[in-house]
Amino acid sequence: MQGIEGENCPFEFNFDEATFKVGDTVSYRVTGSLAGFPFVGVLLEVHDDHVVLTSDVNDPDSRMRGTRESRPIVAEADVC
Repeated sequence: MQGIEGENCPFEFNFDEATFKVGDTVSYRVTGSLAGFPFVGVLLEVHDDHVVLTSDVNDPDSRMRGTRESRPIVAEADVC
């Protein structure tokens, strides 16, 4: 994946929700005032209808529930 000015993106994202597994790096979106900004997270749990992800794997309290789709959506109120 190419970044701005031809730099390589430091992340490899899984955009295929059918193959999501714990440990995958995903790009997720947030509702509300943070809508439109891309965020990077790591999947902690994968369920049939949702995922649990974190933006900081070193912080056990950083857990957010998101939709199970190519770029999960997290409610702004749930952002840690």
